[in-house]
Amino acid sequence: MVTARVAGRVRSLRARLVITVLLLFTLACVAIGVATSISLQHFLDGRQDREVAMSVDRFEKSGTGQLRPPPDLDPGGSDGRPFNGSFLGPQGPGSIGAVVRDGTVTRAELIDQGGVRADIPASDLARLAAVAPDDQPQDLELSGVEYRVDAVVGSDGLTYVLGRPNDDVSDVVGRLVLIEVVVLGGAVIVAGVAATVLVRRELRPLERVAGVAGQVGALPLDRGEVHLAARVPDPDPRTEVGQVGTALNRMLDNVEGALAARQDSETRLRRFVADASHELRTPLAAIRGYAELSRRERDPVPPGTAHALVRISSQAERMSTLVEDLLLLARLDAGRPLERATVDLTRLVLDAVGDAHVAGPAHRWVPDLPDEPVTVDGDAGRLAQVVTNLLANARTHTPEGTTVTVGLATDPGGGATLTVTDSGPGIAPEVLPRVFERFARGEASRTRAGNDTPSTGLGLAIVSAVVSAHHGTVAVDSGPGRTTFTVRLPGTPPGTATSPDGPAARDPRTALR
Repeated sequence: MVTARVAGRVRSLRARLVITVLLLFTLACVAIGVATSISLQHFLDGRQDREVAMSVDRFEKSGTGQLRPPPDLDPGGSDGRPFNGSFLGPQGPGSIGAVVRDGTVTRAELIDQGGVRADIPASDLARLAAVAPDDQPQDLELSGVEYRVDAVVGSDGLTYVLGRPNDDVSDVVGRLVLIEVVVLGGAVIVAGVAATVLVRRELRPLERVAGVAGQVGALPLDRGEVHLAARVPDPDPRTEVGQVGTALNRMLDNVEGALAARQDSETRLRRFVADASHELRTPLAAIRGYAELSRRERDPVPPGTAHALVRISSQAERMSTLVEDLLLLARLDAGRPLERATVDLTRLVLDAVGDAHVAGPAHRWVPDLPDEPVTVDGDAGRLAQVVTNLLANARTHTPEGTTVTVGLATDPGGGATLTVTDSGPGIAPEVLPRVFERFARGEASRTRAGNDTPSTGLGLAIVSAVVSAHHGTVAVDSGPGRTTFTVRLPGTPPGTATSPDGPAARDPRTALR
């Protein structure tokens, strides 16, 4: 599922598509509603104008053929008395009428919805008198009621104002707007649900592509044998998403082929290293043996020959160590099972610190161990090599007088944490990310002053490989004046017993301090 929210903003393609469809549909509905309302308003206004015109026509026909009331209703008769009869004639309910002479309403009345004629309130007469004759009807509000009125001048010079109420028009338009809001609102909701369902269905192929990409992205492609079994099922090449799925499947095929070729090359290389290391052990042992025998001869040898024999022994010893390290790494790479037993890490640390004290007396070695033994499940020989290599690394890459502290603690989950901290110059930042790589060296950042011991660059690689084989982790944190290697190992399985020859048998911690 391709969904995510970043800083409150919707980033899901599905959500954006649904929102876009709903927005466009809502805009279309609003446009339709506005256009319909305006059209209806225009139509009703036109019909109202026609009704006003018909009212004028009916008023005209109710008289003598001219636009004036019958003689008996003449407001300006010879006797000067205003008439009391109706002058609207056969007008419909709601109609209003007024006679204006010299800007003054001399007669005004309306017909209510029941057909009863009544006088217009005096407060509205001024508005009626202000209506000027025009070619088009106009709107006029009287006592809170909207009217559509028309003013015409009769042949007698009087202004006659006739009108019809606009309430019907407003009511009809208002009901139309209400109906549009309800109907179009329901349509938007239905469209939202339909859009969600349809978009979800149409995006399923894309979700399958994302799922396959996520599965491949979670695989450890940097090492080991890798099978990319995940594929996009049945991509449709006629669609854009199907084309993406087809391209992804093709890319995964190529990547799987490349990974298989890489794995095959690495396997052959590991086999070669293992075989070569194994085969080199015998001649190296012979060289060391013959060199040692030559040095033990009773007959005197020239000083140059004696020095050469010493160097041959030294280099043969170094090469043997290198071969053994390469053979160990090859075996670990091949996944050879380790021995499993309860290992007393406290005893291993004490022995390694004691050996380091002898090998590097110019350094200060400080064990920091708990009172109780710390045990884990693992290979004692390999774990001892981890501690030895970390101490050898500190001794080799730090100057004399450096303090090296070896800490050991039990984790809350039952595991163990081993730390080796030195007060040396630290590791350069550009070297730090690759200190656990094979043949990685850091002479430029960790001084070797006073130390002529050559380094193979495999010590920390062996540490990393052995710890990984024990399902643990190793990390390094370095800065000027402080470098710490931290090894975390899983705990001893329940029910296993501690080695009987634990730290209580021999505790040289006091002597080493």
